[in-house]
Amino acid sequence: MNRYLRQEEIVEKSNKINETYELDPQVFDNIVDELLNSENDTEEVILEGFQRLLTEVNHEIGRMEQHVDMTPSCFKGCAFCCYFPIIVSKMEAKMLFRSIENFSQERKERIYDHWGNYYASQSHKLNQALALDHTDEDVKLDYKKLNLPCPMLDPTTHACMAYEVRPVPCRTYLNYSDPKVCAEKHLPEEPFSYEFLYDSYFGAVNELIQVLYENGEDLFVDYPADAWSYDFLPAWIQKWREGIIDEV
Repeated sequence: MNRYLRQEEIVEKSNKINETYELDPQVFDNIVDELLNSENDTEEVILEGFQRLLTEVNHEIGRMEQHVDMTPSCFKGCAFCCYFPIIVSKMEAKMLFRSIENFSQERKERIYDHWGNYYASQSHKLNQALALDHTDEDVKLDYKKLNLPCPMLDPTTHACMAYEVRPVPCRTYLNYSDPKVCAEKHLPEEPFSYEFLYDSYFGAVNELIQVLYENGEDLFVDYPADAWSYDFLPAWIQKWREGIIDEV
């Protein structure tokens, strides 16, 4: 049985990661090189790269956890972190949407139907959330206070509806203490963030797309503009549903 860590233990282990663990950028680069040398078509290369690089973030976190001997107390369905603002680039949003389009008919229709209900029932909170400045340092708390669930959160199972391609922020926020701290506080001190892995992941994604772009491949993203345009995930989904994501 996993023993919940105290706050001071989490700090000690996070300091050990910072001081003694070395990221190997080659693990991300190897994925990019392998895909660019493959015979797959451009869209398949992009979507496979997107999913594999996201998954590599999880693998890297697992290696760090093993390095300091700690196990997260997160469990399927707790979902408290699914009320935080998720900020992604337009390029990542388009990759997410294209990935969902390749889901089974039943699965993607369930997501689309959920979005229809979500944007109707959550319109008031959404208006408040999307009026926030995603670059503001206080945005996380202000957004969390709205109690607005992520549009990818299944309201019945409390699980992500696109789990394998969920964004990096969803993968890098982990709790190693008692799970109740997430239920009791908007911004608990105990959970640990591996947000610094975003740079390694996004650098590899950008490299993959840049090479394809420079090779004159037909891309479904507008590179480089989409790579440097950021917004809340619900904002990108709303624009995608309205068919105006390429107009902003």
